[in-house]
Amino acid sequence: MPMTPKLKLALAAVSLAGIAAFAISSHIETADGRGTPTVDVIAAYPHDRNAFTQGLVVHDGRLLEGTGQYGSSSLRRVNIASGRVEQLVPLGSTYFGEGIAVLDGRIFQLTWQNGVAFVYDAETFALERTIRYDGEGWGLTTDGEFLILSDGSASLSFLDPETFGVERQVTVRENGQPVVRLNELEYIDGEIWANVWYDDRIVRISPSSGEVLGRIDLSRLYPASGRARDDVLNGIAYDADTGRLFVTGKNWPQLFEIEVGGL
Repeated sequence: MPMTPKLKLALAAVSLAGIAAFAISSHIETADGRGTPTVDVIAAYPHDRNAFTQGLVVHDGRLLEGTGQYGSSSLRRVNIASGRVEQLVPLGSTYFGEGIAVLDGRIFQLTWQNGVAFVYDAETFALERTIRYDGEGWGLTTDGEFLILSDGSASLSFLDPETFGVERQVTVRENGQPVVRLNELEYIDGEIWANVWYDDRIVRISPSSGEVLGRIDLSRLYPASGRARDDVLNGIAYDADTGRLFVTGKNWPQLFEIEVGGL
């Protein structure tokens, strides 16, 4: 996604005890009329402030993270509880890393404007191959069959994981209007959840129609007054085996485990 110069702001200190104790309400009515989602913060864990988070996945109970920025992009395996980076593969200085997804024992990692995706062994991080694709790469997830890619527009592309050929596309709309700047993605219980660049709300999307099913407001997790302009909410990771849900942002000092109710 577009990158602006980093602002040299001191990040405000965050009280973990205070964060973990409160419940926040999105105050956004869901499109399906089932009420307003609530968000409970279950726990907050350390997160590398130097990680410009682009992709976030839980695989076999461990956190995988793709980071961006030229010269510091990487693929990482991270201990959830401690925030310690257990394994790291740097991308070359000419690559700007983007979203990641795991499918059939392989990690797929996009790049922003290079038109290249890297494919790794999910356990060893050994690079298996690279794949060329057209356009920009922003977010990536999977429904178990296809890879689902965002490119900063209102379009989501469903890709063949072997060829990266586009099988189909949907346009994401809310009340008939396209929703642009779709960023990091996660497939959760038959829905696509997406971060939106410079928006602290997650949008829930129907993968069949592209219609927005509702929004989840996370603006109170880490107040904007305490972060630089580009340090936005970005990173959604769902552990389907346990039901645990994690979110973070670019250069955020915490990874949050949350529970969303009222959907």
